[in-house]
Amino acid sequence: MNTVRGDLIELAKAGAFDVIIQGCNCQCRMGRGIALTIKQQFPEAYRADCQTEVGDRTKLGTFTSVDINRDGFNFTIVNGYTQFHWQGDGTLADYDAITVVFRQVKQQFGGRRIGYPKIGAGLAKGDWSIIAAIVEEELAGENHTCVEFVSQ
Repeated sequence: MNTVRGDLIELAKAGAFDVIIQGCNCQCRMGRGIALTIKQQFPEAYRADCQTEVGDRTKLGTFTSVDINRDGFNFTIVNGYTQFHWQGDGTLADYDAITVVFRQVKQQFGGRRIGYPKIGAGLAKGDWSIIAAIVEEELAGENHTCVEFVSQ
Protein backbone atom coordinates (compact mmCIF):
# COMPACT_ATOMS: atom_id res chain seq x y z
CA MET A 1 0.00 0.00 0.00
CA ASN A 2 1.31 3.37 -1.00
CA THR A 3 0.35 6.18 1.37
CA VAL A 4 0.33 9.88 0.56
CA ARG A 5 -1.01 12.96 2.27
CA GLY A 6 -3.34 15.24 0.34
CA ASP A 7 -6.82 15.52 -1.08
CA LEU A 8 -8.04 12.34 -2.81
CA ILE A 9 -10.47 14.17 -5.06
CA GLU A 10 -7.98 16.82 -6.15
CA LEU A 11 -5.40 14.10 -6.83
CA ALA A 12 -7.92 12.20 -8.96
CA LYS A 13 -8.80 15.36 -10.88
CA ALA A 14 -5.07 15.91 -11.47
CA GLY A 15 -4.79 12.45 -13.04
CA ALA A 16 -3.18 10.52 -10.18
CA PHE A 17 -5.88 7.81 -10.09
CA ASP A 18 -8.07 5.95 -12.52
CA VAL A 19 -10.44 4.78 -9.77
CA ILE A 20 -11.26 6.24 -6.37
CA ILE A 21 -13.21 4.37 -3.73
CA GLN A 22 -15.27 5.84 -0.94
CA GLY A 23 -17.04 3.98 1.84
CA CYS A 24 -20.79 4.53 1.94
CA ASN A 25 -23.56 3.57 4.31
CA CYS A 26 -26.71 1.86 3.08
CA GLN A 27 -28.96 4.88 3.74
CA CYS A 28 -28.24 6.90 0.53
CA ARG A 29 -27.21 10.04 2.39
CA MET A 30 -23.64 11.09 1.54
CA GLY A 31 -24.01 13.78 4.17
CA ARG A 32 -20.56 14.03 5.79
CA GLY A 33 -16.86 13.58 5.18
CA ILE A 34 -15.51 12.83 1.73
CA ALA A 35 -18.94 11.52 0.70
CA LEU A 36 -20.41 15.00 1.04
CA THR A 37 -17.62 16.49 -1.07
CA ILE A 38 -18.17 13.83 -3.74
CA LYS A 39 -21.93 14.44 -3.63
CA GLN A 40 -21.38 18.17 -4.14
CA GLN A 41 -18.73 17.92 -6.86
CA PHE A 42 -19.96 14.80 -8.64
CA PRO A 43 -23.73 14.51 -8.21
CA GLU A 44 -23.76 11.59 -10.62
CA ALA A 45 -22.04 9.49 -7.91
CA TYR A 46 -24.83 10.42 -5.51
CA ARG A 47 -27.45 9.60 -8.15
CA ALA A 48 -25.87 6.14 -8.56
CA ASP A 49 -26.15 5.67 -4.79
CA CYS A 50 -29.79 6.80 -4.83
CA GLN A 51 -30.64 4.19 -7.47
CA THR A 52 -30.20 1.61 -4.71
CA GLU A 53 -32.79 0.92 -2.02
CA VAL A 54 -32.51 3.05 1.13
CA GLY A 55 -31.78 0.91 4.19
CA ASP A 56 -31.18 -2.30 2.25
CA ARG A 57 -28.76 -4.31 4.37
CA THR A 58 -28.01 -6.60 1.40
CA LYS A 59 -26.05 -3.73 -0.19
CA LEU A 60 -23.22 -4.36 2.30
CA GLY A 61 -20.21 -5.62 0.38
CA THR A 62 -21.48 -4.33 -2.97
CA PHE A 63 -20.82 -1.07 -4.78
CA THR A 64 -22.12 1.31 -7.37
CA SER A 65 -19.80 3.18 -9.68
CA VAL A 66 -19.84 6.02 -12.14
CA ASP A 67 -17.35 7.24 -14.72
CA ILE A 68 -16.46 10.90 -14.42
CA ASN A 69 -15.44 12.55 -17.70
CA ARG A 70 -15.32 16.33 -17.65
CA ASP A 71 -13.14 19.39 -17.37
CA GLY A 72 -10.11 17.50 -18.63
CA PHE A 73 -10.18 14.69 -16.08
CA ASN A 74 -11.40 11.11 -16.28
CA PHE A 75 -11.76 8.61 -13.46
CA THR A 76 -14.27 6.25 -11.88
CA ILE A 77 -15.87 6.79 -8.48
CA VAL A 78 -16.77 3.65 -6.56
CA ASN A 79 -19.38 3.94 -3.80
CA GLY A 80 -18.50 0.91 -1.65
CA TYR A 81 -21.20 -0.12 0.83
CA THR A 82 -19.01 -0.70 3.86
CA GLN A 83 -21.34 0.23 6.72
CA PHE A 84 -25.07 -0.08 7.28
CA HIS A 85 -25.80 3.21 9.03
CA TRP A 86 -23.99 6.43 9.95
CA GLN A 87 -25.54 6.56 13.43
CA GLY A 88 -24.95 4.40 16.46
CA ASP A 89 -22.42 3.53 19.10
CA GLY A 90 -19.27 1.55 18.58
CA THR A 91 -17.76 0.48 15.30
CA LEU A 92 -20.04 1.14 12.34
CA ALA A 93 -17.58 -0.14 9.73
CA ASP A 94 -18.39 -3.66 8.58
CA TYR A 95 -15.06 -5.45 8.06
CA ASP A 96 -16.64 -8.26 6.05
CA ALA A 97 -18.28 -5.74 3.72
CA ILE A 98 -14.97 -3.89 3.34
CA THR A 99 -13.29 -7.16 2.41
CA VAL A 100 -15.85 -8.00 -0.25
CA VAL A 101 -15.90 -4.48 -1.70
CA PHE A 102 -12.13 -4.43 -2.15
CA ARG A 103 -12.15 -7.96 -3.57
CA GLN A 104 -14.75 -6.90 -6.14
CA VAL A 105 -12.87 -3.69 -6.93
CA LYS A 106 -9.80 -5.77 -7.76
CA GLN A 107 -11.88 -8.04 -10.00
CA GLN A 108 -13.49 -5.16 -11.89
CA PHE A 109 -10.75 -2.52 -11.83
CA GLY A 110 -7.53 -4.52 -11.54
CA GLY A 111 -4.60 -3.03 -13.42
CA ARG A 112 -5.74 0.53 -12.83
CA ARG A 113 -4.40 3.10 -10.38
CA ILE A 114 -6.69 2.95 -7.34
CA GLY A 115 -6.96 5.59 -4.62
CA TYR A 116 -8.99 5.67 -1.42
CA PRO A 117 -9.19 7.42 1.95
CA LYS A 118 -8.95 5.55 5.25
CA ILE A 119 -12.28 3.88 4.46
CA GLY A 120 -14.17 2.92 7.59
CA ALA A 121 -11.65 4.43 9.99
CA GLY A 122 -13.10 7.92 10.32
CA LEU A 123 -16.80 8.53 10.82
CA ALA A 124 -17.46 4.76 10.80
CA LYS A 125 -15.09 4.34 13.79
CA GLY A 126 -13.32 1.27 12.43
CA ASP A 127 -9.77 0.22 13.32
CA TRP A 128 -7.46 1.32 10.49
CA SER A 129 -4.90 -1.38 11.29
CA ILE A 130 -7.56 -4.03 10.63
CA ILE A 131 -8.88 -2.26 7.54
CA ALA A 132 -5.39 -1.63 6.12
CA ALA A 133 -4.60 -5.35 6.43
CA ILE A 134 -7.82 -6.18 4.57
CA VAL A 135 -7.01 -3.70 1.79
CA GLU A 136 -3.45 -5.01 1.47
CA GLU A 137 -4.69 -8.58 1.11
CA GLU A 138 -7.53 -7.84 -1.28
CA LEU A 139 -5.56 -5.47 -3.52
CA ALA A 140 -2.33 -7.47 -3.48
CA GLY A 141 -0.39 -6.87 -6.69
CA GLU A 142 -2.36 -3.74 -7.59
CA ASN A 143 -1.19 -0.12 -7.79
CA HIS A 144 -3.20 1.30 -4.88
CA THR A 145 -2.78 4.29 -2.63
CA CYS A 146 -4.30 5.41 0.64
CA VAL A 147 -4.67 9.18 0.71
CA GLU A 148 -4.55 10.65 4.21
CA PHE A 149 -6.57 13.85 3.98
CA VAL A 150 -4.77 17.16 4.22
CA SER A 151 -6.73 20.21 3.12
CA GLN A 152 -5.18 22.34 0.41
